[in-house]
Parts: sequence; C-alpha cells; structure tokens
Amino acid sequence: MTFRRGQRVEVYRKSDDESWEAYMDQYIGLHGIVTDPDTAKNDPNALIEVSLAEKGTHRMPQDCLRILES
Repeated sequence: MTFRRGQRVEVYRKSDDESWEAYMDQYIGLHGIVTDPDTAKNDPNALIEVSLAEKGTHRMPQDCLRILES
C-alpha cells in the first residue's frame, strides 16, 4: 500500500513494528491525514507522519494504518 500526502487514514490496529509504543494504543480507531509519507525512501517499513485529529502529529508504522475512502 502506498500512502500519499493528504490522504485520510485510520489507525485501525496495533502495529507489529518494534517502534510501536504502549501509549500509542490510545490512538487505535482515530482518523488523521498523512502529512509526510516519506516517499523519497518508498520503504514499506518506514514510519510515516500522520496528523491525528486533536492528538497532534506522530510518526506511525504503516501496518497499523488503512486508507479511508474520501
């Protein structure tokens, strides 16, 4: 799955990535917008920056995100 800047996403599950922290469990179910998909690397394991509604901007593993239909 390729993420692009401006796409609406949902944090739909806990990530299997080692960068997932316990505090991030509170973000499951929240929606946000991709602000930096790190497309220069185009690495599916790279963290991408997501602005979550009322929770700020966070670097999230890609496997916990899914794209929402517009």
